Amino acid sequence: MQRIAVLLAGLAVLPGERGTAQQAAGTALWRLAAITLPVPPALVTGTAAVFWNPAQIEDSARTQLGIEAIQTPAAIGASGMLAAIRVRAGRVGQIGFVYGHVGLSDLTRTGDSPDPIGGDVPVYTRAFGATWSRPVAGVALGTTLAYHETRLDAVQVTRWTFDVGASREIGPRLRVAAATHFLSSFSTSDPAQDVYAGVEYRLWQGPLWGDRGALRGRYGIAFGHGFTPDHQFGAGFELGRVVAFDVAVTREGSYGTEGWRGAGGFRVTIGKYRITLARDAGVNELGSAYRVGVDARFR
Repeated sequence: MQRIAVLLAGLAVLPGERGTAQQAAGTALWRLAAITLPVPPALVTGTAAVFWNPAQIEDSARTQLGIEAIQTPAAIGASGMLAAIRVRAGRVGQIGFVYGHVGLSDLTRTGDSPDPIGGDVPVYTRAFGATWSRPVAGVALGTTLAYHETRLDAVQVTRWTFDVGASREIGPRLRVAAATHFLSSFSTSDPAQDVYAGVEYRLWQGPLWGDRGALRGRYGIAFGHGFTPDHQFGAGFELGRVVAFDVAVTREGSYGTEGWRGAGGFRVTIGKYRITLARDAGVNELGSAYRVGVDARFR
């Protein structure tokens, strides 16, 4: 949970440095919400996945709606949600909007004793964005322009970010993808932003239980944020287009001691709806974080 240290730094820095630190604290909250992703962020697919990589694979649906809810254990007290809508716009590609909010709860003001002396301390970050994606020469390209608000107690900062992403299938087995996340500067050591990259390889495909199964191996990396990179290793199993299981382990970078964490997820498609359930393995006996998502496609 070394990412929480960044958040606390945002509350403690000198006023002249607070804006930059709060931006980093807001991104740390989103990294906390991302611990339930059992797929490297660059490779995540789905309607709400435009939040992680705007270059989503072309979909034949006319309209796509997605919503996800995230809840961390009580010892951390963070919760959040993502919502997105995408529509086909002819030759322009797919356009849409994305919204996200994540915050900490049960933070109270105290004085010389642990007893509360006032109301709750508001700590949250949220983003509103417009997104676009389109296949170009066999490559899925995407962009997201987003406005961010981060509040730590009485201080609120805002900023604009512009992210780009790309995803490409190379032959029948290999897919590579990359994206920026919350890009607002060209620095490679800004803790308020990330760069994602990932590769997915189909290890096996064949008939199974009257349907067609596939096993995929994955590797991802998150870097360009001022501390050592995160390395993600995972696998996914799909049975037809109905059921899928994903698992991942991440070597999480930090400013000090690095650590490992795991996550797993289950997806099932029922008609025009795809339901996702995911959780992380928990660290330091704090309990697990959970994510529930629903995608709907309308043709």
